[in-house]
Amino acid sequence: MFKKILIPTDGSPLSAQAANKGVCLAREIGAEVVALYVTQPFAATVGFDGMAAAYAITDEDYDKTAAAQAEQYVQSVLDRAETAGVTATSRVVSNFNVADGVVQAAQDEGCDLIFIGSHGRSGLSRLLLGSVTIKVLSLARTAVLVYRVKPAEKA
Repeated sequence: MFKKILIPTDGSPLSAQAANKGVCLAREIGAEVVALYVTQPFAATVGFDGMAAAYAITDEDYDKTAAAQAEQYVQSVLDRAETAGVTATSRVVSNFNVADGVVQAAQDEGCDLIFIGSHGRSGLSRLLLGSVTIKVLSLARTAVLVYRVKPAEKA
């Protein structure tokens, strides 16, 4: 069946939920995992909101912070995999378009499945926020399993 599963993460609790399920699937079918985080280049953040100018962030500061954040996010997937007894590696890539980065990493790593979470947004929120998952589905040349994450219950 599937031998190598790419699990992209964005560090959110919902992404962690999907990563947990992806690692469980890998354990059940005897597959290995590639944990992925896609950073966006500094130039992508400067865009319309002027973030860099407003906060006096340099490209060096941004790159350093993004790298540390990426390592933290993929490490949490690696830790889950280790606990489950699943062979895992990690990869951090940079791409202006996160979905392109996911699809390219799957190809580069020889993955035969992309296991990705979806928030299940619909209507206006989906239109305004877009969906990396939908873009991955449209771009991927390999199998994609979409896991519908469940929002945390409110106390």
